[in-house]
Amino acid sequence: MLKRLMRITAVIFIVVLAGGFFGCSIKGVGSNKVESLDFTVVEDEDLPAELKKLIDEKKENTLRMTYTTKDYTYMVAGYGTMPTSGYSISVNDVYLGDNAIYVDLSLIGPKAQESVTETPTTPYIVLKIEKREESVIFKM
Repeated sequence: MLKRLMRITAVIFIVVLAGGFFGCSIKGVGSNKVESLDFTVVEDEDLPAELKKLIDEKKENTLRMTYTTKDYTYMVAGYGTMPTSGYSISVNDVYLGDNAIYVDLSLIGPKAQESVTETPTTPYIVLKIEKREESVIFKM
């Protein structure tokens, strides 16, 4: 019985150790913050027509995409169709990491006392930065 308990303890220890080791190394790869990036939240009326069309075609599902013009990189993120009004997207951080641009976002649901309509909505956000060559990784 004692040998079995020791074996189980050893297996648990190895799993915890490996999980901690791999979890840290995967999470940390390239996501070290090198520099905060200035960005602008772009309203629909200020979007390039082609980008607006692409968003309208894809916004019903989870959306993560970039669109680049001569001068700007647009980063678009959406959470798909929500059951009611009152949802919004919060920008937690936009930064240059070791190997990419990271866009950290959160979906905010309606407040408890907020009056909502039972009409489905498709919240999305468009951020604009000076044109960059790095790939973009969305944290949603």
